[in-house]
Amino acid sequence: MEKTAQHFDLLIIGGGMVGASLACALGNQPLRIGVIEAVPLRSSSQPSYDDRSIALAFGARKIFEGMGLWQQIEAIVTPIKKIHVSDRGHFGTTRMDAAREGYPALGYVVENRELGQRFAEQLTSLPNIELICPAQLKNFTINADCAEVVVERDGRVETLTSKLIVGADGGRSVVRQLAGISYSSDDYNQSAVIANVTPSKDHRNVAYERFTDSGPLALLPMSRGRCSLVWTVNRDRVDEVMGWDDKTFLTQLQQRFGMRLGVLQKVGRRNAYPLALVRADEQIRPRLALIGNAAHVLHPIAGQGFNLGIRDVAALAEVIVGAKEEEIGALSVLTRYDQWRKRDQDCIAGLTDGLVRIFSNQITPLVIGRNSGLLAMDMIPPLKRALMRQTMGLAGKLPRLARGIPLS
Repeated sequence: MEKTAQHFDLLIIGGGMVGASLACALGNQPLRIGVIEAVPLRSSSQPSYDDRSIALAFGARKIFEGMGLWQQIEAIVTPIKKIHVSDRGHFGTTRMDAAREGYPALGYVVENRELGQRFAEQLTSLPNIELICPAQLKNFTINADCAEVVVERDGRVETLTSKLIVGADGGRSVVRQLAGISYSSDDYNQSAVIANVTPSKDHRNVAYERFTDSGPLALLPMSRGRCSLVWTVNRDRVDEVMGWDDKTFLTQLQQRFGMRLGVLQKVGRRNAYPLALVRADEQIRPRLALIGNAAHVLHPIAGQGFNLGIRDVAALAEVIVGAKEEEIGALSVLTRYDQWRKRDQDCIAGLTDGLVRIFSNQITPLVIGRNSGLLAMDMIPPLKRALMRQTMGLAGKLPRLARGIPLS
């Protein structure tokens, strides 16, 4: 006898941070939700939960508050109370201070693995969520009344049906590929070298963003006196940088960063990731939506990637819950999500891309202009405040979750 296909209201393809966030946001809603993930729950091979740390914007905190998750997350984060932005070898500097602007923090740094554990604990406690993992997405078909999703699990091929598919499966999205959605990709010819570094001086919850001739270098405050390093290097030098022993690496990094944190004493395991601006040409179709890196991959400058994705989650969750009598997979419903997110996505993609290009260029008039801009930003509070609100995820029409308000 042929097995009857399981039916879901929503199938989320990808159980990383963005996909897990959407499932948690819709927990306890009258929706049957399946999360399809290629690796086992809490697996070390889940790329979202590797050795990297991420900077959560203050707006991400509000979203997690609305989801009822912030209390669990707060115990594992390190607050960013100040940000210091500088251009190596030049006069431009900008400083941002949370207390001066009336916020408890400008953002928070958290290790991906720690955050992944909190998501796993929440997902397994929600009765309306089924974790379909490990399972491989093989194909899907969009029909008038539902989407049919073919997965392989435990060596068996299964067909699931759903009112809506959400692709949350990262920058190399299989969902995007199977849907035939084209995308633009602009290679920066750079790689981000990631590691944890221990300086001799207390970081005092200050995040440093330093622009260099090869690209931006960031040191973000972490627990136990450590800093999370994101060092952008030209692609043709990444093998050399990764091949240095720890002493050489720290010496070279010290020359680039300076002595604001004293002597850089210790470095942890290093990883390198190629950098590009990737944007899907479409992020909705009938019964299909893309969120997070499946829709947009950004340069890590200013730490906007995950924060843009979590704002996708907040908007899509509200649109789904607000659909009421409409089918949640209807194009009319998903268009509301697409239109809601377009301005923020365009703004942040343009901001990060512009910063990379302006600060990687050593043409003298441009160097003078950008340093004058940094000084102006420091001296004109309304200008600085507008930029802060945008990068903190507090600008524009905010979803309920982004205001810290539960969906129901």
